[in-house]
Amino acid sequence: MREYMPLIFVGAVVGVFSLLFVLAWLRELRAKSAPDFDRHIPDGEIIRRLAKYAVPYKKQFALVLAVMLASIASDLASPLIIGRVEELIKNQFEPPALLRWVALYAVTLLVTVVSTYFQSIILQKIGQKILSALRQDLFTHIESLSHDQLNKIPVGKLVTRVANDTNAISQMFTNVLVAMLKNVFIVVGVLAAMLMLNYALTLMLLCFVPFLVLFTVIFRKFTRKVYRVVKDRTTDINTYLSENLSGIKITQIFNQEERKRQEFFAKSEALKRAKQNQIFVFSIFRPLVYMLYISSVLCLLYLGGKGYIQDTAVLGQVMTSETIVAFYLYISKFFNPIQTLAEQFNQLQSAFASAEKIFTVFDLEPEVVDAPGAEELDRIRGEIEFQDVWFAYEPGEWVLKGVSFHVGARQTAAFVGATGSGKTTILSLICRNYDIQKGRILIDGRDIRTIKISSLRRHFGQMLQDVFLFSGTIRSNIVLREEGFSDREIWEACRYVNADSFIGRMDKGLDEEVRERGSNFSAGQRQLLSFVRTILHKPAVMILDEATANIDTETELLIQDSLEKMRSIGTMLIVAHRLSTIQHADQIIVLSHGEIVEQGSHQELLAKKGRYFQLYTLQFNKEKLMGA
Repeated sequence: MREYMPLIFVGAVVGVFSLLFVLAWLRELRAKSAPDFDRHIPDGEIIRRLAKYAVPYKKQFALVLAVMLASIASDLASPLIIGRVEELIKNQFEPPALLRWVALYAVTLLVTVVSTYFQSIILQKIGQKILSALRQDLFTHIESLSHDQLNKIPVGKLVTRVANDTNAISQMFTNVLVAMLKNVFIVVGVLAAMLMLNYALTLMLLCFVPFLVLFTVIFRKFTRKVYRVVKDRTTDINTYLSENLSGIKITQIFNQEERKRQEFFAKSEALKRAKQNQIFVFSIFRPLVYMLYISSVLCLLYLGGKGYIQDTAVLGQVMTSETIVAFYLYISKFFNPIQTLAEQFNQLQSAFASAEKIFTVFDLEPEVVDAPGAEELDRIRGEIEFQDVWFAYEPGEWVLKGVSFHVGARQTAAFVGATGSGKTTILSLICRNYDIQKGRILIDGRDIRTIKISSLRRHFGQMLQDVFLFSGTIRSNIVLREEGFSDREIWEACRYVNADSFIGRMDKGLDEEVRERGSNFSAGQRQLLSFVRTILHKPAVMILDEATANIDTETELLIQDSLEKMRSIGTMLIVAHRLSTIQHADQIIVLSHGEIVEQGSHQELLAKKGRYFQLYTLQFNKEKLMGA
């Protein structure tokens, strides 16, 4: 019994660590995670959904597999060659024979190096193509979401999904999966070689495999959880940066730099702690695998050395020095891939955590979609009708209550009312940015839900109060990167709304740089560019939602005649607080708390001396007082 005490001691140490690991796992199972936006997806579903991106490159993956098998064969042959060299040195030293075996060993190394090189090149090309396809699909899906859905998801979260999380999945395809497959083949091949070499020592090694499986299963549970937290904290910090860098001018105006710095520090600390937990989990698993490796080597040296020195057999197997040397090398080749597998498994859990985040976005079903059988509209006249329309952003909180009105083709209709009365909502519903709960909205007598969304919106031109300009040039922001517009057509549209005066003063004219969000242009200039953009695309229906709010009085006078010209282009729908800009509308619709309270022309409504008369008189007196 005494002679087996070293083996019992090694087993006791491994058992104690296993027990501690299991207890930690059971404690973690009882802990409940806080609910979040992202759902948890089973590994099988993740693999199935990612596999469709790899299928188009199955031939390239098959080539990588062939190259990998060649590399594995050379790896498995090298310990046998070393064992043969040991036998030559011990028994009959013959330099020519030694040189042949050394040359053969050099060939195996060369095959490994060349195979690894080609494998890396092929995988990197495949990985970049998969990454591009995944990002494209994700971006396209985000574009299909409704305004309501996009309002509920922070922009920084979407940016993280498209930019950061897709990178982790690309790493899985380029490095992790193939490397893990290679290491599995190596482990299986090493076990086969060891069984042929000495099954007794192989059985000894297999005693450590259950512990290895146990550690790996538990490690998987811990790593997935910590990676989810890391992804969440990364998203939080990206969302915070996206919002606060956009609003940094407000922060400076109100002298809130210190408070924002502290908030950012808190989020950075949360990310640091999540990263530390990730490192801590991995720092436990890797040494445990190394402990199993050292334990197996100790058992090998004890059993093998004891059998060789005492000239005894273990389970009928004779121990020779070349067997011990080859077996020592094979144990190293058995555990090295497993330790590498630990790192790759770590990366795989990161990729799966990222995939969960990405597929959560993919699983968001667009709320506003084309109805079955929806048709294209080549042309529309611009006749608009609301029939008893009810709409709420949140269930039960009605923004519009039974709204009905009719706007004839090429007419101008203006919507007036207090903030929150439903004016902007009406304009959003016409374009199907949202879907109504009750009633019907008709374009040229057709329910807009029977028209393809892309076809419907193609006939609308929107000029909003908050003009968004993309980074690029004046030209690219006007034509929106569509082809087919000549410089003559662009300049005609600029002259139409009197934007040619300030564009002509620019050094590069239409090719003047536009910085992020048009920060190098005034509010009035940005608004004029949105007018040019709309006029150039010749929409059948034009929507102006407080489009003149950010334009000074002088600029407003310049575009009043432009608005008159625009009335001849098509139907015009206007929301404006400045009642002076809507006096010539064919009809004015007055809203209050989501209902129409008055409707008629400017003169008709003044004659009624109702709500519109009160608003007009109040604004007239205010402007008169300010003028005085």
